[in-house]
Amino acid sequence: MITSIFSKSKSINFIIVFFIMLLAFIIARVKLINEPITLGFILKQILLLLVCYISVLLLDFIVSKNNLTKKNNYEILLFSLFLLLIVQTTMSTEIILSNFFVLLGLRRTMSLRSPKNVKKKLFDAAFWVAIASLFYFWTILFFALILVTLILYTDNKLRHWIMPFVGVVTVFVISISTSIIVYDNFFEIFNISPKISYDFSNYNSIKFLVAITLLLSFGIWSSIFYLQNIKKKKKAFRASFKIIMIAVVITFLIVIQAPEKNGSEFLFMFAPLTIIITNYIEIIQEKWFKEVFLSLLIIVPFITLLL
Repeated sequence: MITSIFSKSKSINFIIVFFIMLLAFIIARVKLINEPITLGFILKQILLLLVCYISVLLLDFIVSKNNLTKKNNYEILLFSLFLLLIVQTTMSTEIILSNFFVLLGLRRTMSLRSPKNVKKKLFDAAFWVAIASLFYFWTILFFALILVTLILYTDNKLRHWIMPFVGVVTVFVISISTSIIVYDNFFEIFNISPKISYDFSNYNSIKFLVAITLLLSFGIWSSIFYLQNIKKKKKAFRASFKIIMIAVVITFLIVIQAPEKNGSEFLFMFAPLTIIITNYIEIIQEKWFKEVFLSLLIIVPFITLLL
């Protein structure tokens, strides 16, 4: 029954996803925020919720445009459930904005499958990743994804390899110019914090352990089948599936070396991970197992609210 609801793309699915996200936002604010509720505070939270929801719509666009899953809405359901699983992912303004720009960069990177306007796509992809890094430094690692994509498409044109660097330099120049005008300082606008921390003590709670165990176990299990099935995909789309796998690895590195491990850093992992898990759900033949698999992904986030 659960699988039948989201097995096809329907408008009602987006409404359900929105309310799950809204619940995650409300719970996070009730449990984690102590500041007074003012009009400015409410407007800021509404804006962050809208950015998250637009990110979900962007994820759905990336998936459907590149045939990364069948015509269903499992990936957006999983994204909203993961927000509920780790409500801290809705707390950081910088990470929410950075993740949004990463998705914009991923959209342009995936579009390199088509040989049209390659230089513009490379520039845009690097531009959005560079913007994302202004909000959260370690998202600059996604720049490597653009270069790997060029390798996957065996692009040997020198001008194409130069364009991503032009995109990054453009953001750098615009940022410095803005910083001089606004702050009368060259680097005041930059939020550069290349610090690394391997202190995982903040994850030492039942809630985090359950959430991380769910993400890792379901993610690793699904990834095994995901990698096995890449060869079965149409040749034109194989590189796209490889890009998603590499993106997951990059997000894992971001989480591992995040300077502040408060849970919000897991947001970067959600988009590519939901695509991988959705691909596994689609290949499950036994209906009862598919129901149990998806039910666990739905029930556990709600159980963690009680922890």
